Amino acid sequence: MRRWTAQTRLSPADLVLPVFVKEGLTSPQPISSMPGVVQHTQDSLRKAAHEAAEAGISGLMLFGIPADKDAVGSQADAADGVVNVALQQLRADLGDELVLMADLCLCEYTDHGHCGVVTPAGVVDNDPTLDRYAAVAIAQAQAGAHVIAPSGMMDGQVAAIRAGLDSAAHTETPVLAYAAKYASGFYGPFREAAEGAPQFGDRSTYQMDPPNAAEALREVRQDLSEGADAVMVKPAGPYLDIVAAVAGAVDVPVAAYQVSGEYAMVEAAAANGWIDRERAILETLIAIRRAGAGSVLTYWAVEAARWLQ
Repeated sequence: MRRWTAQTRLSPADLVLPVFVKEGLTSPQPISSMPGVVQHTQDSLRKAAHEAAEAGISGLMLFGIPADKDAVGSQADAADGVVNVALQQLRADLGDELVLMADLCLCEYTDHGHCGVVTPAGVVDNDPTLDRYAAVAIAQAQAGAHVIAPSGMMDGQVAAIRAGLDSAAHTETPVLAYAAKYASGFYGPFREAAEGAPQFGDRSTYQMDPPNAAEALREVRQDLSEGADAVMVKPAGPYLDIVAAVAGAVDVPVAAYQVSGEYAMVEAAAANGWIDRERAILETLIAIRRAGAGSVLTYWAVEAARWLQ
């Protein structure tokens, strides 16, 4: 009766798995603050991708950690950069079996850990950063990404990326914009996973302020006007009202990212025996879908998909 009358459903195809690949590893490295999640080698990532495809999820979101970092994040658009190599291998292995989404930001690639080019005064310089984003988008598309997903929250990033992709004959490559990305306290474990914590200051000058809801809709509308094909809200759980507002305001696909802190809290509580782990995981995922997200990025994607089969 409950299955028959359910108003919201969750299926493997609703889920996307974020993955980390690190240059120079000889074996997968566990992330201490995210039990069960690892920094992959290229080979272990290929294995994980096959498992993800077999579980029936829709896609992967790729993050990379290069061996060498510099002020402008040169490895982000290098043909032999860690993510671009991974995209080439995964596209050759899987073809179109999984949607390969490339996160586009510079924080993992810069020695200062900020999401863009920084001035000598230590301020993120928006417009030169857009040029870097366009170059990275082209490199990711050429490497085999099905979707480019800019997460840096620079003003005008979607327009710059769209123009760059079109100029390089990637007119059919869609853009999934991290349109409403908040300066959240729930990103802590991700900083360990992606090794991209800012070396000074924080990201509040370009990520959104948590109290602001109307601003999220303005950001979403701006990205859509610049050519975004789909939009994302990040984080998901603490911002279900934003997910619902965005889903009700647009007619493009809406994604929500269940971030590392959300994952870590449930895992920690479950490890202490305070909650039923599987039940809590599925409840968080169905809540995000109920709020209006068509797809959910979650580190539990493959495990949850197997439960749902």
